[in-house]
Amino acid sequence: MSDAVLETLRSSAEAILACEALAEDIDSVSHRIADAFEAGHKLLVCGNGGSAAQAQHFAGELLGRYLQSRSARAPRPAIALSADSAVLTCIGNDYGYDDIYARQVRGLAQAGDVLVGISTSGSSRNVLRAFEGAPKGVVKVALCGPVGELAAQADMALQVPLEGTAAIQAAHLAVIHAICSVLEERFALEP
Repeated sequence: MSDAVLETLRSSAEAILACEALAEDIDSVSHRIADAFEAGHKLLVCGNGGSAAQAQHFAGELLGRYLQSRSARAPRPAIALSADSAVLTCIGNDYGYDDIYARQVRGLAQAGDVLVGISTSGSSRNVLRAFEGAPKGVVKVALCGPVGELAAQADMALQVPLEGTAAIQAAHLAVIHAICSVLEERFALEP
């Protein structure tokens, strides 16, 4: 067996377990998102590459159902800003790649909404610009690694305390699922 297999699995598990230190913050973010939903607001999520895929996964879990064994609940208003290739290429072509999320945030976000920026480096320019472009009253949540500017620009930050892109991405998925678990539990009794 390749050492790379065990090394990858172990580093991912270590990053996920390190997120136990973030449990209270994850719970706080989860309830802040739930409060926004209860007040009629939405969740916007953005990221690049694997983080874009995780943004889409996050929105899918909220619009669909996270766990089959839980009671049915109404879909939650979540938008992955990475999902519409026509919008991304239009904005990228007309304004530049750094503005692909900021322009959408300026057009879609309203006070009371929650914007989650996912960046393993914490330095993705277009995610930073999305935070900069958020209207007043939008809650900005960073889901990132241990370094970069994103956490400093956020109202709430969930920083995986270990390095390595693959490990951070594994931890981000676990954090997203933890948030979905809280939301599924909180809204489980809805018809």
